[in-house]
Amino acid sequence: MDKLNAYRDLIKRVLNSYHELNIRASDTKNESVLVFDSEHDHYLLLIMGWQDSERIKNVMIHVHLKGEKIWIEEDWTEDGVATDLLQAGVPHDDIVLAFHPPHLRQYTEFASA
Repeated sequence: MDKLNAYRDLIKRVLNSYHELNIRASDTKNESVLVFDSEHDHYLLLIMGWQDSERIKNVMIHVHLKGEKIWIEEDWTEDGVATDLLQAGVPHDDIVLAFHPPHLRQYTEFASA
């Protein structure tokens, strides 16, 4: 399996594990939703539902494969999706913390682009 297909499978597994955690911990007002766009390489975990009389739709995790790198666009998890990716063997220089401004990425332990 080539690198991108391996990353696609890994991202789906990681997001699915967060989805399962959310299902077990959620109440009846909110729903955990996975969105996988393998054609354009965008992978999302959404939380949707109601808070009082207001509709909520929050992106908890958004990961994008761009080039041969994993771009973490959004991550509201406690330990971070990057931690899960590193533990699965993804090298630091294949992960971009895209939620940081481009000029600050050089100060992280990850790729800047």
